[in-house]
Amino acid sequence: ISRLFFLVACARLPLERGKKLRDVLREKDLLHQFFQHHHYDIGTKFPHAFPNGTRLATEPLLNTLDVEYYGTISIGTPPQDFTVVFDTGSSDLWVPSVSCTSLACQTHQMFDPSQSSTYKSTELTLSIHYGTGEMEGIVGSDTVTVASLVDTNQLFGLSTAEPGPFFVNVRFDGILGLGYPNLAADGITPVFDNLVNQSLLQENLFSVYLSREAAGSVVIFGGIDESYVTGPINWIPVSYQGYWQVSMDSILVNSQEVACAGGCQAIIDTGTSLVAGGPGHLGFPRPLGRQGMGGHGPAEQCKERYQPTFPQLPFPAPMQHDQGSCMSSFQDTSGDLWILGDVFIRVYYSIFDRANNRVGLAKAV
Repeated sequence: ISRLFFLVACARLPLERGKKLRDVLREKDLLHQFFQHHHYDIGTKFPHAFPNGTRLATEPLLNTLDVEYYGTISIGTPPQDFTVVFDTGSSDLWVPSVSCTSLACQTHQMFDPSQSSTYKSTELTLSIHYGTGEMEGIVGSDTVTVASLVDTNQLFGLSTAEPGPFFVNVRFDGILGLGYPNLAADGITPVFDNLVNQSLLQENLFSVYLSREAAGSVVIFGGIDESYVTGPINWIPVSYQGYWQVSMDSILVNSQEVACAGGCQAIIDTGTSLVAGGPGHLGFPRPLGRQGMGGHGPAEQCKERYQPTFPQLPFPAPMQHDQGSCMSSFQDTSGDLWILGDVFIRVYYSIFDRANNRVGLAKAV
């Protein structure tokens, strides 16, 4: 009986690993032009953490050129399908709408309210600014289906404008935020909270496994799948209930402390590809690409070892190798907050436990 209940109350959603936007822009000979016109700073995704670097009124959303993992949801009756990034660094859901004339909308799936019998309009608007562009739109209400879970009367954003080139070439259509409610736009309850409020989940948590392969990545709502884990689960309290923010003890390179002396704060963020820290904090020589976007270098530089250390829990985050050379998995950002993105989560199965306000990390298979 308990096994059957788990199957009903715990839903998994497969994620696809798409081609990196940086590679798409490079193939189209647009990458250099993009960086000439758009300064890149991953810290601008986190205005609540870096109040001196961006406007407090902004809502944090996707702000990286290398987001790779996305899954499919549906909105409306009958359902209209969209690919979205499941982003633990933000809390709003939005997709393009048929009212949007921006090129970024025209190259993606667009929601048509007139084709949904369950859609309801509101008087709310949504304006989201981030480091490389922005989206503006309205807020509506409709049924949102995530995996096998049916979330009724969900408020979500419909973009009416997506200026700039950023969203034009990405494979996903929109963003589904999985952060805490206080990061969401006023009056909007996040999707995950509605799933909990509607008693659709066995447990008030979700977990993420990111595969290195094109297929196999999943977000599991309401449960933990220990087949993705090779060791014990280590639990770390959330230090700020907005982002999935935790405390780190130190930053080590080759067993030497190079940053975070006396402790610092970090965000576990599925919506960021790399590991990011404040300028100069990485503590060892490494090549930097344009605007600090990782960079490439000889294979021997991949031997450097970078290790954020949590209480009683050391986590190495290896460099990415590619045919005898390497690309740095690290980048600079404004402020002192560390951002542990997909290169970290690929190594460690991550559990986001809202019931107990903690993050669980375990070595992934």
